[in-house]
Order: sequence, then structure tokens, then C-alpha cells
Amino acid sequence: MKTICLYFEIHQIIHLKRYRFFDIGTDHYYYDDYENERSISDIVERSYMPALNMLLQMIKENDKYFKVAFSLSGVGIEQLELHAPQVLAKLQELNDTGCVEFLAEPYSHGLSALANEESFAADVKKQVEKMKEYFGQTPKVLRNSSLIYSDDIGLQASQMGFKGMLTEGAKHVLGWKSPHYVYNCSLDPRLKLLLRDINLSDDICLRFNNSSWEGYPLFADNYINRIAAFPDEEQIINIFMELSALGIAQPLSSNILEFLHAIPVCAKQKGITFSTPTEICMKMKSVGNLDVPDTLSWVDEERDVSCWLGNPMQREAFNKLYSIADRVRIANDPRINQDWDYLQATNNFRFMTTKPSNVGLDRGIYSSPFDAFTNYMNILGDFINRVNNLYPEDIDNEELNGLLTTIKNQGEEINMKNKEIDRLMAKIDKVEAASDRLRAEVEKPEKKKTAKRSTRAASKKE
Repeated sequence: MKTICLYFEIHQIIHLKRYRFFDIGTDHYYYDDYENERSISDIVERSYMPALNMLLQMIKENDKYFKVAFSLSGVGIEQLELHAPQVLAKLQELNDTGCVEFLAEPYSHGLSALANEESFAADVKKQVEKMKEYFGQTPKVLRNSSLIYSDDIGLQASQMGFKGMLTEGAKHVLGWKSPHYVYNCSLDPRLKLLLRDINLSDDICLRFNNSSWEGYPLFADNYINRIAAFPDEEQIINIFMELSALGIAQPLSSNILEFLHAIPVCAKQKGITFSTPTEICMKMKSVGNLDVPDTLSWVDEERDVSCWLGNPMQREAFNKLYSIADRVRIANDPRINQDWDYLQATNNFRFMTTKPSNVGLDRGIYSSPFDAFTNYMNILGDFINRVNNLYPEDIDNEELNGLLTTIKNQGEEINMKNKEIDRLMAKIDKVEAASDRLRAEVEKPEKKKTAKRSTRAASKKE
């Protein structure tokens, strides 16, 4: 029986402000608060809330037959907390239906998987804790930023305890194979891989409102008929996209939500079900290894990482940023950590791309890739100075780690001693209380004898 796995990504760009060379060392705040609030408010009104309301309606109308999965970046959640808490409330309402799964992904929506294993693991762990906090779910399936995947990343994901991972069904990786099966990581068969169907996904998120597209207009029954026509053995249909595709990339006036609303009804008529990623990973067996020696993603025609690391400027910024990854992780300073999350986000490197793309790229305040590079490097220069000033620069990472470990151990030892002191003080209080009760019991007969003697003496006098 065929099943559809429908997944949406929710991430929000953190816009950097115009930052000059002369601001280095004097201004440690890097963000355009006005643009951040304006942009997320716009997306929430035009996309997130209408789309989430429709998805909730679809679950209720189809008696929990319809299921869907989401992943939220940590930096995206922070923006929603500040400017659109109603989105988080709606996601919690969706979660209460029992038909929604929340996946793990890097908190920063960054490229740490390509640079530093420890930073990547910490990035994902931080987002997992956020999922537990908001939705009470411990994610079992990982979705890396922009579906970035390779054999080495898959191995690390498995070692982190994940049962499955989402990635792109890229032609240069699949060859003659179909994306409609479950595969597994070639370096660790325990990790199952769900591959995005590029055509079915992009028909919705990229082409739906394109009147010059040969498939226009796209109707739900025709869409489901295509799925039903796949060979019987091709059972897994993975449709992955950004949630903002519903309302931003494809405006609401295109009837994109009406199309989505009709999908479950048409699917049920064809005997096609819906499943979450974890359900598929638990129920379906892998048909074999998927060899991905080179990194792939879901971006651009090349389906690789060249949109972030394709030119010398991008690689220079990337290498400079992750040159201090270990030091940031070891220092673990709250304010530094927040800036670290925001500066890692993939869009910072995407703004520097010189590649032509079929998907429009809005560079925001930047007039060119070099302008984006210059602004980012000014901010990065100030950030690196702050990291180095936090602890003396002449202390290397190993020595710094040792010093901070010693400080941490001493703090834990002090806490243990304080707890022991509290325990002994409580014990002393109990002993003193028992002593007071015993003294009172001993003194009680003596008081009675004294009282009797006083009574006799008074009687004799009378």
C-alpha cells in the first residue's frame, strides 16, 4: 500500500544590520530588529497561520487519517517567541491531535555538519531539547539544514541515536534507482534514509502558480493519480518543502491551500495512506545502501553545497567562522552562544553566492555578493575579537578546556560540600530538637514535685 510522507520546514532568517569596519570593537549588536519583526510578521500573516489552520482542519476532517511532519530551527523558534507566539500555539494544537511529528535539525540552521562534528552534535542536541520543551516529543528522525547529507553525516546521525534521516532524492546519487523506497546509510545500516521526490515536491512549492508550466493548472485528483500510477512496489512517496511555500512562494490567491485540502480525500479514494517519518522508519525495511560520498542538498540544480561554499568569499567566511568553533563550544558563554547560532545560519553564506539560480534570491540590504561578504566579515571580525577577549588569546583550546574543566569541577565540588553542610546542619537541628524534647520530659516530673512541695508548705502555714 502506498503512503505519503508530507513534511514542512519552518525557519526564519535573522537579518543582519549594516555593519561598518569602524564599528568593530565598539558595537556588539549585529541585527536589524525592525526587518526581523517586519519579515516574520509578513510570513506569519500570509503563510504560516493560514497554512497551519488548513492542516489542522485536514486532520480533524479526515479523522486522524491525515498526518504531517515538521521541523523548526531553533533560531526560527526564537523569532516566533518574540514576534508571533500564536504560531507556536497553533503548532502545539496540531501536536495535541497525535497526527504530527516534529523532527530534529540543527538549532542554528547552519552548516556545522560540514565543519565540526562536536559543534554539529551540540547544535542538534540543543534543538532536540527545544522540541521536548514545546511539544513533549523526543525526535527520532533528523533533518539537516537544507537536507544536507553525506555518508559521514549519516554515520554521525546514527551514532547520535537517530533512527532515520531525510535527504534529497538527487538523480546523480540515485542513478536508475527510485526515491520511493527506504534506503540506509552505507556506513551504518541502522540509519534509514527517506528521499525527497523532487518532481512531486517542486510541482507544489515551485511550479504550482506558473501558468507557463506544462502541468498548469495542477489539480489534486490528477496529482494523486500520478502517485497511484507508480509501480506497486514503490510505496514511499516523500513530499518535502518549506511551509512558506504555501502562501509566499505560491500565493494564497493561487488556491494552493484548496489544492492541499483536497489531497487527503483524493488519496483515500485511491487507497493511499499518510505516514510520519518515524512510522516509515519503524515499519519499512531498507532495500539497500545509498552511497553518498559527496555532500548533497535540496538547493539548486546541482543539489550540492555550492550555493553556500561555491566561491572563495564563501569559503573564506566559512573557514573563518568555524576556526573558532571549538573555542566557542568550550567557553559556553550565553551571549556568545546566541550570536554564534545566528552567524552560522545558511542564509549568511547564500547571500554571498555568485551562482545563477532558477529560484529568486532576495539579498536584502546587500547590493552584491561582495557587499554581503564585506558586511558579514566585519561582524565576524568583531565576534572573533569578543571570543578571544573572553579568555586570553594565547591560551590554546586544549589548555582552555582544561582550565574550564577544572573550574567546573571545583564548582561541582563546592556544591557537593554545600549540600553536605546543609545535610549536617539539618542533622544537628534534629539532634537539638530531640535533646530539647528529652530535657522537657526530664524536667516535667521535677516541676510536679516542686509544685507538690509548694502546696504542702502553703497548707502548713494555714
